[in-house]
Amino acid sequence: MTAKTNLKKSTEPLSCTSKTSLTKEQLLQMYHFVKLTRMFDEMTVKLKRQAKLTGGVFTSLGQEATAVGTAFALENQDFIAPLIRDIGAVFVKGILPRTIFAQYLGRANAPSRAADVQFHFADLEKGFVGPISHLGDMIPVMTGILIAARMKRENRVAAAYVGDGTTSTGTFHEGVNFAAVQKLPLITIIENNGYAYSTPTRLQTAAANFIDKAVGYGIKGLSVDGNDIVACYEVMKEAVEYARGGNGSVLIEAHTYRRKGHAEHDNQSYVPEGEIEFWAKNNDPIDRYERFLSKEKIADPEELKEIVSKVEKYLSDELAIAEEAPFPEGITAAYNVFDNSIVAPALKKKVLEK
Repeated sequence: MTAKTNLKKSTEPLSCTSKTSLTKEQLLQMYHFVKLTRMFDEMTVKLKRQAKLTGGVFTSLGQEATAVGTAFALENQDFIAPLIRDIGAVFVKGILPRTIFAQYLGRANAPSRAADVQFHFADLEKGFVGPISHLGDMIPVMTGILIAARMKRENRVAAAYVGDGTTSTGTFHEGVNFAAVQKLPLITIIENNGYAYSTPTRLQTAAANFIDKAVGYGIKGLSVDGNDIVACYEVMKEAVEYARGGNGSVLIEAHTYRRKGHAEHDNQSYVPEGEIEFWAKNNDPIDRYERFLSKEKIADPEELKEIVSKVEKYLSDELAIAEEAPFPEGITAAYNVFDNSIVAPALKKKVLEK
């Protein structure tokens, strides 16, 4: 595990840590997920520019390793509450790209039936609870899930992903504090990516590091280089074992950087000149991981190209499935909003069968 790296001290590209408990198969599986994340984002950006998508597009360019590496350390029964930039964690938990494509495209078979976009939905069977705009509120939701799991004697851990801005909300404090007092196995992952929308971290908190806040809650705090996917996995593995072992909550600060704006409409005029280019050249998480896989003789460039080719075909097939689905009929917009008892049963059956 590695703490925050001050990249301004060196212009040499960084490499991933070489110490890991992961097998070769697992390392390559993580590569699949991290490339899947970036290539999915690239596809949604293209679809947005083609005016095929509804709503905003929020990419995770530059910070894919944090979501994939941490989620990879969880077990099937564990829950995640990701942010809009944690689609990598969503894929690791088993949500198919076609499902999220259907959301973006506003198709009738989307989980929200086109009433919402992106991955604003839940799949409790897979341990996934989608994000909402009130980001800090997901921490109390995770504490509720863990209280229920304790009452049912289920062996679950929950991970709540938050950003710089979320740490300034009351629900962040209330949720983390409640989990700490109850010794719940909650892992709060603070993605310190430099900005809360356009507000730099230094204006978000006077604390030197976000993990310093863990002391105030009386919980374990861990810091990790969020662009080192292997380190993210190992730190999360430590946190999961600690929390599942009955020791209480953990707060992880992952130091990373987002190279795109808050959404596609954000031109990042608030970012200092050269900062984005610097991170792209010296600390791209996928470049670093590829160097690691090559150095450790896990995979050569041709093997990695083969994985990328498979991911590309997989995403194309998933998008095609989503695009072939029909649009919803207007009447479905009222489902689960108003009293639908007056809807003709035959018509309702017809709509649901599509």
